[in-house]
Amino acid sequence: MIIVMKKDADESAKDEVKQILKDDGLIVREMLENGQAVFAAVGSISKEKSFFEQLKGVDSVVRITAPYKLVSRQVHPEDSLVNVNGVSIGSEKIAVVAGPCAVESREQVMAVAREVKRYGGVLFRGGAFKPRTSPYSFQGLEEEGLKLLAQVREEYGLGVVTEITSITQADLMMKYIDMVQIGARNMQNFELLKCVGRMGKPVLLKRGLSSTIEEWLMSAEYILSEGNNNVVLCERGIRTFEPYTRNTLDLSAIPVIKNLTHLPVVIDPSHATGMREKVIPMARAATAAGADGLMIEVHNDPDNALSDGPQSLYPRQFGQLMRDIYVIAPLVGKQVDFEYLDKEKSRSKKMDDGVTSEESAAFLGEPGTFSHKALIQYFGESVVPKSMVSFKSIFKAVYDGEASCGIVPIENSLSGSIHEIYDLLIANDLKITGEITIRILHNLVANPGTQVSNIKKIFAPPQISAQCRLFLNSHESWQLVAVKDSASAVAELKKPENKDNAAAIASKEAAEMFGMEVLEEGIESNPRNFTRFVVVQKEFNRADSPKSKSSMVYSVGNKPGSLFQIMKIFADHNVNLVKLESRPIHGKPWEYLFYIDLEADATSEEFKPVLEKLQEMTDQLRILGAY
Repeated sequence: MIIVMKKDADESAKDEVKQILKDDGLIVREMLENGQAVFAAVGSISKEKSFFEQLKGVDSVVRITAPYKLVSRQVHPEDSLVNVNGVSIGSEKIAVVAGPCAVESREQVMAVAREVKRYGGVLFRGGAFKPRTSPYSFQGLEEEGLKLLAQVREEYGLGVVTEITSITQADLMMKYIDMVQIGARNMQNFELLKCVGRMGKPVLLKRGLSSTIEEWLMSAEYILSEGNNNVVLCERGIRTFEPYTRNTLDLSAIPVIKNLTHLPVVIDPSHATGMREKVIPMARAATAAGADGLMIEVHNDPDNALSDGPQSLYPRQFGQLMRDIYVIAPLVGKQVDFEYLDKEKSRSKKMDDGVTSEESAAFLGEPGTFSHKALIQYFGESVVPKSMVSFKSIFKAVYDGEASCGIVPIENSLSGSIHEIYDLLIANDLKITGEITIRILHNLVANPGTQVSNIKKIFAPPQISAQCRLFLNSHESWQLVAVKDSASAVAELKKPENKDNAAAIASKEAAEMFGMEVLEEGIESNPRNFTRFVVVQKEFNRADSPKSKSSMVYSVGNKPGSLFQIMKIFADHNVNLVKLESRPIHGKPWEYLFYIDLEADATSEEFKPVLEKLQEMTDQLRILGAY
């Protein structure tokens, strides 16, 4: 049963309802939804629904119809986030858990962990207790394996995940491990489920070999009923009649799970297929289907692995997979963040050093804009968003120290570079320290119940209207009203005069934020609409983090072959340029600055020979960023 309290309900009314539920022997979870206290009560309820409806301060009462209660979206409509050693599973960042099937030796586990972190994995998996089909197979290093996993966390900062196979291992797991895994064979080991529920550590719950989705969710219910809400579901393939793979990977489970429960879901294509060559295609597909994370087996010498070598990727294959899902993720509104662990390490260090002041990030417009979405996807919850009215005000706030950093759009896949940003980079001497690309999806948004046939005017920024020209051309009678950003467009719909006859073009996030309804999805003229955002700061940061890309600006004398000579320097040193663009120099007619992006760290020692030659050949040269 779900009991929603009125917004003005006082604490005494809430306490009375809570006490009645507890006196009835019910499990009670308290939440806050839209400013209202919500009580989810699970168990055998002796009192009728009408009894609770007449209690002081009660707004509404809804019975939970699903057999699983605490894991259902009825109880918890919003997606849950599970934090494992600073990594949030279920957020807009895809969490990749990688490592060998089994911990075999210190040399092996450290070699694999180094490669996992190098290529962007954020959690490390490895079995210390190995439940095997044959009693004669390698069973794991047990506590010695757990100690090695703890050393991985200490050495590389990777949270560690391993399987618990018995209640007797609980104390060891509490001592060494960040996340415990319930394997497919133990999915319905109910005593073990209750045990990990009482432990309180994050749990990765794998689907049983022949289990239905409902059975899987009921197993999760056991864990939540013991007070542990930190559960991540893992689809690892189910047993079917098909002999060409070890199991059949049920990717259709992703949208089903997303609809039924608030718990995050990750996909294990390694155990599902059992074949190395099939892991990468299935991991790509899982990303496109909306998985919150992936669990990938990686081994430095899979041909000699003591467990599951044929399905383990070589480190370089894992690196290629990470690059693939980096490209795919923005299509479904997610990101692969190669700096995830470095950002967390930097934040933790500041806390350890006693730096308690919150960092802020400036962005254009109001919450709900694409700039705000880019900020959230890049920083997560680690900074305080700071709304600004213009790009110039963002740069000024960062330069003056009013904001720790700013995030600004620098390039769109359809309309090209945003030249104002380049001009501001030169004028304010700020540094690019990071980048993120998001897909731009435009939607027709209106007040709930609004009919498309009644719409007479559309609120949208001019650049967004231009990106939706084909859709708008099919409604020539609509009046276009320009506003500064998409969030402001949705805010206009709140005005009484716009209640029934107006719409806005905005993101789903903006629609949800303002309580609006999406009438039409994806109305942009070209679906290949991506915007690249960059993070700007006064100084380069995270000096210990790897940088694979740089931005520079330079000018050369107006003489034949000068530009060619610069390009030749990059070619001779095997430096790949990914962008070259010219801009007029203000106040100097027919003279130009050249902006370049290249795949190298321009601040590194290795790049110094290139930098020295460039300085010799250019009139002026500046490194805009390394990230």
